[in-house]
Amino acid sequence: MVGLGYSVLLYSIPLIVIFGIIGMTGIPRTLAFIQPLLFLLFLATARIIARYAVVDLLKRRDIQQQSVVLIYGAGEAGQQLAMALRGDPGMRLVGFIDDDRKIEGEIIDGVPIYSRPKLPYLVDSFGVTDVLLALPHVTRSKRRRVMKSLEDWPIRVRMLPNMRQIIDEQVSVSDLRDVQIEDLLGRDPVPPNQLLLGRTIVGKTVMVSGAGGSIGSELCRQIVTMRPDRLILVESSEYGLYAIGQELQAVIAELPEGQQPELVEELGNVTDQPTVRRLLARWRPDTIFHAAAYKHVPLVEANPIAGIGNNVCGTLFMASEADRVGVTNFVLISTDKAVRPTNVMGASKRVCELVLQGLAGRGSKTIFAMVRFGNVLGSSGSVVPLFREQIRIGGPVTVTHRDVTRFFMTIPEAAQLVIQAGAMAKGGEVFVLDMGKPVRIIELARTMINLSGLTVRDEDHPDGDIEIAEVGLRQGEKLYEELLIGDDPKPTSHSRIMQAREAMLEWADLSAKLDLLRDAMDHGRAEACLDILHDLVPEFRPPEEVNQASADIQAPLVG
Repeated sequence: MVGLGYSVLLYSIPLIVIFGIIGMTGIPRTLAFIQPLLFLLFLATARIIARYAVVDLLKRRDIQQQSVVLIYGAGEAGQQLAMALRGDPGMRLVGFIDDDRKIEGEIIDGVPIYSRPKLPYLVDSFGVTDVLLALPHVTRSKRRRVMKSLEDWPIRVRMLPNMRQIIDEQVSVSDLRDVQIEDLLGRDPVPPNQLLLGRTIVGKTVMVSGAGGSIGSELCRQIVTMRPDRLILVESSEYGLYAIGQELQAVIAELPEGQQPELVEELGNVTDQPTVRRLLARWRPDTIFHAAAYKHVPLVEANPIAGIGNNVCGTLFMASEADRVGVTNFVLISTDKAVRPTNVMGASKRVCELVLQGLAGRGSKTIFAMVRFGNVLGSSGSVVPLFREQIRIGGPVTVTHRDVTRFFMTIPEAAQLVIQAGAMAKGGEVFVLDMGKPVRIIELARTMINLSGLTVRDEDHPDGDIEIAEVGLRQGEKLYEELLIGDDPKPTSHSRIMQAREAMLEWADLSAKLDLLRDAMDHGRAEACLDILHDLVPEFRPPEEVNQASADIQAPLVG
């Protein structure tokens, strides 16, 4: 404004000289003084109006861009989170939600507390865009109920990775993350049996094949902190071995002195028998977790020789060599798809189980065990990362059939239970993990869309954001999976580990058929391989037969 005054002053000087001092006929001398003042008033008024208009526009834009926030949980954690929000201009806190009806209506630092039934009113009245979960000790089942109550609105739900940190003022609002499907589908953890966890690991040389895979890498993450003497990673993928090796080296560096295991990284393929023989002869492991396998159903279906070779021969070579060198414990990572299989992958994994049962049955000193479970959340072949990417690009989210159900478990829980199950073994047992309730995949898709703050577009909601498209069952795919071939599983000392009662083949008969299978693979005879697979696993049937029998089965989303 000062600059404007100087400009008008400079402008007025010649006017004053010409009209005020010299003068001109017919023009009053006062014009030289009045006109600059009027000009200054006009310019100043215009600037003030423009400035206020721009500021008001920017304020309106900022308000429109603000996230309108509710905090779920009015306890200490919620109050700390509310304090953190005050310093964030992008968030406008309008209230707390709490399940305790006794505190409804109270006000904390100017912010009212509402009960959960008030959610529709709050969303409609304030245009709520975000709900922040301030529930530090909430169970997954409680979290699912909270999410269920929010699913009717396109609300973004976020949480902190560790709410205790914000209570200690170690975490800022920038650490908020979206609620992931893994936060909902996993079960509340059961404390592990520490004796079982350490029995086959503490002070031992432990080998993990397939160490770069989803399960193999998680086994390594857990084992490395359990004080093994040496951890040997066996992996055929150069990058996979490098990635898990780097991660584990960083973990080891943080362990106390005297608890840092030797880490050995071996690049090799379990289907190469000389490599397997060399590795086991050199390292003489006490415990082997055999996680190396091909698990992608359509790919193995399209490449049966490669799939059978990797799964069956890899297991045969590893288990036979373990038996020869006197490995104490050998644990096979199996799958629910080995139960009444409808695809090559599942049938090949059932043959892997038969190999270990056969070796145990002939009196091996190695304690062989198999651990069978379903899908793990976030693994490389899981639908979860696929759905996440499809949602990111705007859909559609594709499901193969509206009635498909699957068992799900988090990778850390699965790995922890595998270690404990292996420690229970006496020789030849097939252990089955309690996977909880089956999950309908179409409901999984709906939940993930809602978690993204979006809505499903269908006939009832044509204005929704993301469509769910049914694309048909893939080759070899079942509508549902099972965990037991026989009935009446035996309980164990762990509430989430059962022992299956499964038939087995005598080693002599099995070995002869495996020789025929390897010969067929060596000569590229895929049909012969499949015939032998059907002979080894008589319950191996086309998926059409199994799916027709189960067409009416319904399974709820866990809750």
